[in-house]
Amino acid sequence: MVDLSKRWPLGLDRRNWPDYLAFFILALFVLLFFDVYASRSAMTWDVEWRQPFQFVTHFGLSDWVLIPSGIIFILSFATYRFWKRVSRWRLAIYELALLSGFVFAAVGGTGILVNLLKRLFGRGRPAVFEEFGAFDFQYLLNDWTFQSFPSGHSTTAMATAVVVGFLAPRFFRLFLIMALVTGVSRVVVGDHYPTDVLAGFALGAIGTYAVRNYFARRRWLFKAMPDGRVRFRGVPALRRLVQRALT
Repeated sequence: MVDLSKRWPLGLDRRNWPDYLAFFILALFVLLFFDVYASRSAMTWDVEWRQPFQFVTHFGLSDWVLIPSGIIFILSFATYRFWKRVSRWRLAIYELALLSGFVFAAVGGTGILVNLLKRLFGRGRPAVFEEFGAFDFQYLLNDWTFQSFPSGHSTTAMATAVVVGFLAPRFFRLFLIMALVTGVSRVVVGDHYPTDVLAGFALGAIGTYAVRNYFARRRWLFKAMPDGRVRFRGVPALRRLVQRALT
């Protein structure tokens, strides 16, 4: 099981990040040789094999995460600001605002970053392979067909999985598997190449860790421990309120 309490994933830290970056670039370069084969092969699967992936791929949409978390954050934060009387209710509302704000910032922040990179790189999608090939780029000024790298769905799926891992570790494996299958689905449905998916996974994970670490520095929802690990502080007031409502 991955230790999600570490400041960065997979042993990454401030000292060795250049080595990790170099290895990641090398992995992308090696994977490039399989991009076309994997993409074209998956797109020729029978419809019965592709349909489940066409359903699963929607897990990578950000709307189902951002819309609820955004609405809850706005309502809870406004209520907290205008409710001046100190009480367990106000504390629970504050915790709810932090919780929804973290989810929105992690998924939305990585989403903004990946969309900027899509436009910056301007890689052609598999849909235009016959006309342009797999390595044609239209930098900055491009449309949907030239926004393949990195994969936005893969970024969102991995960011969501890591968010769940930070807040409810027991469900991390489930959401991680869903994220991995979502990444595969992006290749099967013909919207991305494997390198797009790998880059999306990396952005989703690193971006979410960065948001978590920022929250920890502000002591919002998380706490930086003396040993360098970051712990979820929990939402005790909100938990008690929910338990009372259910009993």
